[in-house]
Amino acid sequence: MRAGTKIMRAVSAVALSSTVLAAATFSAQIATVTVAEAAVVNRIDVRGNRRVEADTVRGFMQISPGQNVSEADQDEAVRRLFSTGLFSDIRISQSGGTLVVQVEENQIVNQVLFQGNSKIKDEQLIAAVQTKPRAAYSGATTQADVETIQAAYTSIGRSDAIVSVRTQEIGENRVNVIYDIQEGDRTKIQSISFVGNNAFGDSRLKQVIALRESGILSFIQRNDIYDPDRLRTDEETLRRFYYNRGYADFRIVSSVAELDESQNSYFITVTVDEGERYTFGNVTIDSTVAGVDTESLYGEIETQTGEVYSAKDVEDTLVNLTNSLANAGFAFAQVTPRGDRDFASRTIAIDYVIDQGPRAYVERLEIRGNTKTRDYVIRREFDVSEGDAFNQVLVQRAKQRLEDLKYFEKVDVSTAPGSEPDRVIVIVDVVEKATGELSLGGGYTTGGESSGPVAEIGVTERNFLGRGQFIKVSAGFGADTRNYSLSFTEPYFLGRRLAVGFDVYHSESSSGDYDSQRTGGDIRLAAPITEDLTAQIAYNIKQEKFGDDNGTTYNQFTNSRLVDTSGNLFESTCGNADPLATAGSPIVDLNGNAAEAPPYTDSPIINEAICDSPYLTSSVSYTLTYSTLDNANDPRNGFFIQAGQEFAGLGGDANFIKTTGKATYFQLLSEEYDVIGSLSGGAGNVSTLGGDGLRVFDNFFKGQDIVRGFDYKGIGPRQNGVSIGGSNYANASAEATFPIPGISRDLGFRGAVFADAGSLWGSEFDSEPGVIGEDASLRASAGVGLIWASPFGPLRVNYAHPLAKEDFDELQEFSFGFSSRF
Repeated sequence: MRAGTKIMRAVSAVALSSTVLAAATFSAQIATVTVAEAAVVNRIDVRGNRRVEADTVRGFMQISPGQNVSEADQDEAVRRLFSTGLFSDIRISQSGGTLVVQVEENQIVNQVLFQGNSKIKDEQLIAAVQTKPRAAYSGATTQADVETIQAAYTSIGRSDAIVSVRTQEIGENRVNVIYDIQEGDRTKIQSISFVGNNAFGDSRLKQVIALRESGILSFIQRNDIYDPDRLRTDEETLRRFYYNRGYADFRIVSSVAELDESQNSYFITVTVDEGERYTFGNVTIDSTVAGVDTESLYGEIETQTGEVYSAKDVEDTLVNLTNSLANAGFAFAQVTPRGDRDFASRTIAIDYVIDQGPRAYVERLEIRGNTKTRDYVIRREFDVSEGDAFNQVLVQRAKQRLEDLKYFEKVDVSTAPGSEPDRVIVIVDVVEKATGELSLGGGYTTGGESSGPVAEIGVTERNFLGRGQFIKVSAGFGADTRNYSLSFTEPYFLGRRLAVGFDVYHSESSSGDYDSQRTGGDIRLAAPITEDLTAQIAYNIKQEKFGDDNGTTYNQFTNSRLVDTSGNLFESTCGNADPLATAGSPIVDLNGNAAEAPPYTDSPIINEAICDSPYLTSSVSYTLTYSTLDNANDPRNGFFIQAGQEFAGLGGDANFIKTTGKATYFQLLSEEYDVIGSLSGGAGNVSTLGGDGLRVFDNFFKGQDIVRGFDYKGIGPRQNGVSIGGSNYANASAEATFPIPGISRDLGFRGAVFADAGSLWGSEFDSEPGVIGEDASLRASAGVGLIWASPFGPLRVNYAHPLAKEDFDELQEFSFGFSSRF
C-alpha cells in the first residue's frame, strides 16, 4: 500500500507540473498573439498597383504609420478598399513593423456596347445601366445591369428577352463591356377576367382599368403590356371605382397573372368581393375645438343623406372643411370622418369630427425622381409650403393634383421626422412619363362641293421643357380647306393659378358659295373661382377676306375660267359696271365662246360684303365654364356649362355684342352595359353696338353643328338660295351611346342614337329682295352614329334623317369628322 501510494503521489506531482507548464506556455502564446495583433505599424508597403497611386491606397485604408493595427483594423481596411470599386483582389499582411498591402486593380471600361437590340435604343440603355466608360469594371455591377436591361424589356412587353454580358480585352488593362440581347417576341395579354363581380360586367370593369387585352391596335396603343406595378395601380383604380359607387366593403381577394410560355401570353384573373351597396345616412359635424361654428360649415358638405355612398364625396368634404377652418384661423384643426354602418338599412352615417391636431410644421418639401419636370412645377400643386402648418388632407389633395397633371406614371407622398419634434419633412417621389404626343388623323367628308379627303397632323407637349407649359402645333388639309394653328398656355402665371396663353391661326376655305381666309389670334387669362368654376377673359383680333384670292371669276354656265381674247385671265372688279373695261377686250370662256362676268354669288348682300372685305375685328371676351365631369375626355356623369360674351369695337370694322351659351348633362344610364345618356342645349344672340349696324359676316352661320342632317350653313335666312346667317339661334339634343355588341370594347367602337332640334333666325336684311327664312322655323332630325376612339383622336360617322325642315334648307344626311359634342 505504501509503495502504491508513493507511486500515485509521484504521478500526481508529474501531472500537476505538466499542467502548470502547459498553462504557462498557453499564456505566453496568448501574450504573443496579442502583441502581434496590436503591433505598431511603421510603414505601409503598397504592391501591385499600376494606375492608383500608393498614397491614394493608403488614404482609402485610413491607417497611418505609428498606429497600433489589429486584425480587425486590417479587415476594415480591406473593406474600405473593396468599396472603392477599384480593386478585384486585396490581401493585407504584417511583417514586423511593415504592413504589406497587395492589390489587384480592376480593369477600366473602355466602351459599353449593346448588340442585338432594336426595340430599345442604345441611348436609352446607356442611361439605364450603371457601368460607364472610363469607370472601373465590376462583375457585380454588370450583373445588376443585366437585370436592369431585362426589366426594361419587360416594361415594353418582352418579358422573355435574354440578356448576357461579356468583356473584350483591348490591352493596357482595359476592356469593352458588351451586352448581348435577344429581344424575343412581345408578350401579350391574352385575356383579363373577373371573378365575383355581379354589379358590373367584365366588359365594364375592363374599361375602368388601364391594362388591355391584346388586339389589332395594340401595336399603336401599347396598353397590353403586363407589368406588376401597373396591375397594382389597376387594383387601386378598381377600389376607387367601387368605393365611389356605394360599395364601401369592396375588396380585391386576389389578382393573378399567369404566363403561358407556349403562347407567350399572360392570362390575368382578378377575384373581387363587391359587398353590399350603401347610401349616405345622417350627416353631421361635431367639434371639440372652441370657437368653431359648425352650423356655418354644413354648406361645405358634399355628402347628402340618401345619395349613393361615394368615397370621393367624403374626400372632397374633408378638403372643403379643412380649407374653411384654415381660412377661419384654425390652422391645426383636424377633420376626421367617422362612419357608422347600418347593415339592415344599408346606410352609412357620417360624422365629421373636428379636433385640435398636433402642432406640426412643414420643415422641407423634398422632391425626388424628377429628371425633366422642374421642382417648382411640383411644389406649386401643394397648398402648403415650408413653414406652414402640416395638414395631411391638403397634402393628399396635392398628390391627387399631381396625378391629374398626367406628367407622371406614379406619385408617392410620404413624411419623415424633421430636425425638431414639431417639424415634418414631406417627401414626394415621382416617376415621369412621356408627355409629348403626335396625332395623325384622316378621313373623307361628304356633301356638295366640299366632298373629299381630309387630314390633320398635330404635335402636343403638355409639359414643355419640364415647365408644365402646354403647347400645340397643328395643321389640317382638306379637298378645299387649309388651316394652321399654334397654341401656348402657361398654367401658373406669376406663381399663381392663373392660366395665361395665346393662340394664332390661319385658315382658308373654298367650299360653299365663296372663298374665305381668316388670320387671327388671341391672348387669354383664365382663373379658377372654385374647383368647378373657371373664368376667362381674352383679347381677340382677326382679319377676314372673302372672295377669290385673285378676283378671277367663273362663268356661271360653263364653270370654266374666263379669259380675254388675248388669253389673259379676266379679273373682276367689285362695283365695275363694265366688265369689258377690266378685261380690255371681249371676254370668252376657254372654248372661245362669248361669256358674261357673273357675280360672286346670287346674293347681292353677300356680294357687297365680299367687295368690302378684308375686315378687321378687334374684340374682348369673357367666358365662364362650370364642369363637374367625372372625366373630361370620356365623360359618363356630370355637367358641362359654358357661357360668355364678346364685345367688338376696339378699333377695326366690327361693332357688336355676341352672347352665347351651351350646357350638357351626362348620366350613366346603365353601369352594367355602359350606356351613357346626354342632354345638351345652346343659344346665341348677336346685336349691333352702333355704327352702320351688323355686317352680314358677323351673323351666326349654323347647320350640322346644331342639327345634324343639315349642311354646314344649311339652315337659317337666305337670299336667292345663299346663306346670309342669322342673329339668333337655339338648339337642343338628346343622345345615348353604347358599346357595340359583338365587338371588343378594346377596339374603342361605340354606337349612338340621337335626336336634334334647333333653329337659326333673325336678320337685319329681312327687307331686302329675295330674303327668306328669317323666322324661327323649327328644324329637327334623328339618326345614328358610330364613334371610334382611335389612337389619333375620337372619330365619328353620323347618319341623320331630317324630320322637320324648310324647302330652301340644304341637307347633308351623312357626316364624318372628329367627335365633339360639348
